[in-house]
Amino acid sequence: MTWIIALSVVIADRITKLICKENLQPLGSVPIIKGVFHLTYVENTGAAFGMLQGRNWLFIPAIILVLVVLVYLLTKLKTGSRLMKVSLALIMGGAVGNLIDRVWLGYVIDFFDFRIWPVFNVADSSIVVGAILLGYLVIIKGESISYG
Repeated sequence: MTWIIALSVVIADRITKLICKENLQPLGSVPIIKGVFHLTYVENTGAAFGMLQGRNWLFIPAIILVLVVLVYLLTKLKTGSRLMKVSLALIMGGAVGNLIDRVWLGYVIDFFDFRIWPVFNVADSSIVVGAILLGYLVIIKGESISYG
């Protein structure tokens, strides 16, 4: 199940980014709800919120390291719950989605633009949801990743 979730995130991320690159790039930005939500084509060479622009040489090895750890956790360790595995799969799928962009394009395609927040994409959303879920499980529920 976890591999299907991760793969689904990667596929959804790739499809939306390809659609945006082909259709949205020439337009730049399209208001869906004017002043609130736009689809805006952005080529992000930085990290979250556009920090550290142009540092792919730093991000690619870091993402690969995170992916190695996540694959290890999902294959060799027994996690506390199914929800724990889902959270790790969401993070992994998002990381792979953005890694593909960084390696092939040299930047990450972002397009969800709420005007009060930096522009983001499906992979970013998956990472954030996975991290929040993981935080909830570890901090609030007291679950842990354990050997099994």
